[in-house]
Amino acid sequence: MTNRVLLDNVAHADLTVATRRGADLGDAVNQLLVFPTEFEALQRDYPVLFRRHDDSTFYAVALLGLDRDENLFLAGDDWHARYVPAIQQRGPFLHGPPGPDSDDGPGIYVDLDDPRVGAANGEPLFLRHGGRTPYLERIAGVLDVIRRGHDAQAPFFAALTEAALIRPVSLDIELGDGTTYTVADVFTIDQDRLADLAGPTLEMLHRLGFLRAAIMAATSLGNVALLIERKNARAASQ
Repeated sequence: MTNRVLLDNVAHADLTVATRRGADLGDAVNQLLVFPTEFEALQRDYPVLFRRHDDSTFYAVALLGLDRDENLFLAGDDWHARYVPAIQQRGPFLHGPPGPDSDDGPGIYVDLDDPRVGAANGEPLFLRHGGRTPYLERIAGVLDVIRRGHDAQAPFFAALTEAALIRPVSLDIELGDGTTYTVADVFTIDQDRLADLAGPTLEMLHRLGFLRAAIMAATSLGNVALLIERKNARAASQ
C-alpha cells in the first residue's frame, strides 16, 4: 500500500527525502524499465534491450545484472554509473492530477510511506519562502522525462516494427570462472537492417525523431562486455 499525496509547500514545508541508494530502497534489481527519451544517456553505461508484453507490445529495459536482484552498478549506498534510469531517479515521487488551483500540468505527488521520506539527513523539498529547492526542481525534470518517454514509447516501437528493425536475440554470456548465463526472450535493433535504411523509411524515422534513439539502442549492446567485466570483478572480490 502507498500513501500518495499531492505536494504542498505549506503542508510539506519541512519534508525531507533521503537521496542515497541501496538494496533496501529497491535498487537491487537486474533490469529496469527505461524510455526512448533516455537512450542517449543510457547507452554510455547499460545494454538496452527490448521485451514484449503479453499483448505483444514492446517496452525497453536496461540490463543491470545477470542474477536475480543483482545490480552490478550498486555498491552500498552508491550507484556507480554516469546516469541512473529515470524510473529510479524519481524516488518516492510521481506525476498525478494537478491540484484544484493549478493549471500548470501534472501535479507532483509523494508517497509518504516510502522509507526515504522524512529522513533526518534528507534533502528539503521547499525553500523558506515556499519555492522549490534545486532537488525538487531536478525531480520535476525526471518526472517529465518519464512522462514524455511514456508518451513516446508506443509510437517509437510502432515505427521500429514498421521499419522491420526489431529482431529477437539470445545473449549467451560466459564469465571468467566458466559460469554461463543466457538472457532469453529479448529483442534488439537489427543493425544490418539499420545500416541499410534508405528512402521513405529512413525519412520517416528521422522525421519522427526516432532514428537517433534506434542508433543509441543498437550502440548500447557494446556494454554487455562491460557488464561482464563488472560481474567478473565482483566475483573475484567475494
